[in-house]
Order: sequence, then structure tokens, then C-alpha cells
Amino acid sequence: MPHGPLIDTHQHPVPDYYVRAMAAVGIAGSGENAWPEWSVARQLELMDEVGIAATVQSIASPGCWFGDNEQARRIARECNEGMAKLIADRPHRFGAFALLPLPDVEGAAREAQYALDTLKLDGICLLTHAGPHHLGRPEEDELYIELDRRNAVVFLHPLRNQAQNVPAYSYPAGMTELVLDTTRAVHNMLWNGTFAKFRNIRWIMPHGAGTVPFLAYRLRQMDHKRADKLIGGTVAATLRTFYYDVAEICAPAPLRALMEVADPARIVFGSDFPFSRHLNPAQDVRNTIAGFETFQGWDSAARRGIESGKALTLFPRFATAVGSAQG
Repeated sequence: MPHGPLIDTHQHPVPDYYVRAMAAVGIAGSGENAWPEWSVARQLELMDEVGIAATVQSIASPGCWFGDNEQARRIARECNEGMAKLIADRPHRFGAFALLPLPDVEGAAREAQYALDTLKLDGICLLTHAGPHHLGRPEEDELYIELDRRNAVVFLHPLRNQAQNVPAYSYPAGMTELVLDTTRAVHNMLWNGTFAKFRNIRWIMPHGAGTVPFLAYRLRQMDHKRADKLIGGTVAATLRTFYYDVAEICAPAPLRALMEVADPARIVFGSDFPFSRHLNPAQDVRNTIAGFETFQGWDSAARRGIESGKALTLFPRFATAVGSAQG
């Protein structure tokens, strides 16, 4: 099915400086997999091949914090300045979410200020947990205050649990563990009132918010126990304030579940390139596009909105790229 120009809100670069930084702490890939091949040239080639007009990049898992705050601050700064250069070279094709050194809240707040005010990055990428803590602790309010003040776009991204005392499993973490970690973080933030307290932050939930749509019925127990912590006093109202990307959920069952909890006007395109590896990264992007384009749960207007229209409300500077792609 033909589609219009896409804005991809969920892609991950693998620049050499990040690979080197990870090698210095003994990490040779993301989870069980070696780093995928990535270059700006290959990225642009794929974008042109499948019709992606612009993309927002995020350096996400495994992040930058490995127990040393100063080291994490250095890695985050190098990554964010590298992303700023990527944007400067091709401002109509690339955007970026900044990496922060949580759980170092002071360092994260300072880096967020620098990334948004000085580097002019498009938003922030927050990992679902840092060290032993999932997002949503009151101790993080210093950071959320800065993000709320700037009406920041914040992209949540899961991180596989690196603690030593978690139960072992034999399968790749990306199959289930990552989406479950998104669910844990969202649940913790709902429970502690993070979303209600900082309502100017515009949240993008990856992978359709993991298993949140399926578990929404259970989460609604909080309507009676934690109503004062929820927007409008309900979980349902709070969930409808989020933006959701469709990365790795483009099949009828998960998309129908997402439609039960999401505001249809807040669903955006995302591919997870190059970390979606069901077949190969490029084919996975094509399959994602085909999956949401052929889904019968929305009409052509909604489809066009997911392709780029809704993302333009978050990233209006990409209007030029979309217009050029439309001819």
C-alpha cells in the first residue's frame, strides 16, 4: 500500500564514539547482540528507500551510567554533542533526544538544560530504570521540574535489567523483558503521580507502551487507591495524554489493544531501526510500515496522521522535510 512521507520518532544511531565509550566499560553490544552496522550514509539510504522524510535519533540502551557519575556525565555530554552535530549537518532529516546520566539527578538536570537550551536538541530520552530504580521516584523531581518548565518532549525507552540478583532466563531480553520494563516504569510513575504532577511534559511511549494496554484493566485499580496521583483521577484519562509509537507492534492484536487506551490523535510512527532484528533491520522497517498501513482499525486520515501529521505537532521543524518528500 502506498504511504506518505514518514517521520520516524524511534531510531537509534550507533556512532563510533558511543561504541568506544561502551568498550571502555566492557560492553560490546546491546544485550545479547553485537552492535549493528550503522553509518549516516546507510541511515540516509534506508530513509530514502522506504520513504522516511525525517527521524528523531536516540542513543538509548544500555545508556551511560554504570556506577560512576562523572563517567556517565562525560559519556552523555559526548553523545549529546555528537547528536547536535548530526542535526547541524542535516537539520531537515535528523532530530535527536538527549541522553541523561540518571540516576545522578543533579547531573541529569544539568545535562537536560544544556541539551535543550544550548544544543537545541528535540527532546530527552529517559531510560526506564537506572541502577536499582525505575523512573518515578520523588528524588527525580529536580529533573522533571526542568523538563516540565520547557514543555519538553520525553521519549521513554526500556533498558534490560543489569542487576546481579534478578532471575535468569534463556531467551533474548528484547522479546519480552524490554516491554515489561516499560510497563514497570509507567506503573511506577502512575503510582507516584509523576504524570499528574508534571503535565507539561509530552511523553512518547515506545512499542505501544509495552504491555500497558493489555494490563490497563488491572492498572485501573489505582482509580480507587491513588486517584489523587492521576490526571483526571483515572488511569484511563492519564494514558490518553501520552503519545505512543508503533515500533514492533504492527500486527492487528497489539494495535487493537493500543486503540483501547490511546488517543488516536497521539499515535506516531516508529521503527526501532537498527535494533529490530526479526529478519533484518531494513526488512523490519518495511514490515512495520506495511503492518500499520494495512491495519483495519483506522481510516486513511488516521493513517496519514500516524505517518507524519501527529509527529509534526511535536517536531514542527520537520515540516520542510515532509513537504519536500511530498513533492
